[in-house]
Amino acid sequence: GSPYREFLYSDDMANACLMLMNLPDPAFDALLRQDTAPLINIGCGEDQTIRELAERVQRVVGFTGTVEWDSSKPDGTPRKLLDISRLAQLG
Repeated sequence: GSPYREFLYSDDMANACLMLMNLPDPAFDALLRQDTAPLINIGCGEDQTIRELAERVQRVVGFTGTVEWDSSKPDGTPRKLLDISRLAQLG
C-alpha cells in the first residue's frame, strides 16, 4: 500500500462526496430515514500522533535538525480518528 495511506487528500474528500451524491436514491434516502443523524465521517480510518506527523514532515522536507517537544503542553485531543464505518458500508 501507499506509505501515505493515513492522510486524507483533497481529491479523496472530493471522491467521497461524489460517491455519496451519486448513491442510488434508495441508498441515499435510507441515510435520511435512520434513527441517527445523517452524518457520514470522511477520513482515512487510521490514527496518527502529532509526533508521527512531525516525523513524516521531517522526512518529506529533508529536515535534519531536531524537533523539541514541550511536554508541559498537551498535544490536543488524544484521539483524532473518525469512525468511517458508515462510509465503508456504502462502498
